[in-house]
Amino acid sequence: MKFEQFSQEIADELQNAAATAGGLSSYLGFRHTEFAAGRLVVEMDARDDLMTPFGNLHGGCLSAMVDHCLGVVFYPVIPAGSWVATTEFKLNLLQPVSSGVCVAVTEIIALGKRSGVARIDVSNAGRAVCAAQGTVTVVSPRGYSG
Repeated sequence: MKFEQFSQEIADELQNAAATAGGLSSYLGFRHTEFAAGRLVVEMDARDDLMTPFGNLHGGCLSAMVDHCLGVVFYPVIPAGSWVATTEFKLNLLQPVSSGVCVAVTEIIALGKRSGVARIDVSNAGRAVCAAQGTVTVVSPRGYSG
């Protein structure tokens, strides 16, 4: 997909922000490893403190990863000063994760003036573990007429 605009500056800022942002993103240890127009790759370690009593990564961690990716991927391709809010997402947990690194590859599949849709595929050790898709609302800054 082609985008009317792409801010490399915003992408660069976000590339390094996950580790220092605080909150859930920092707690879960998200790392932005690739950021291009309409594409974001994020990694998360499957740590012991994130496991269920059954020894698998809690599904809420993957859900949080999906929501994080869904929001972040849009910022470099929307008008400066705009922001996005997740309006819905759906995920299928395909296989359990018990160790290693989860890698989420996010790609924007549609972007309009007021909403966008992205697909997020999460893998672990080369196995597909989560397939997701979500929608965001794009909120323009006051006075924006684009």
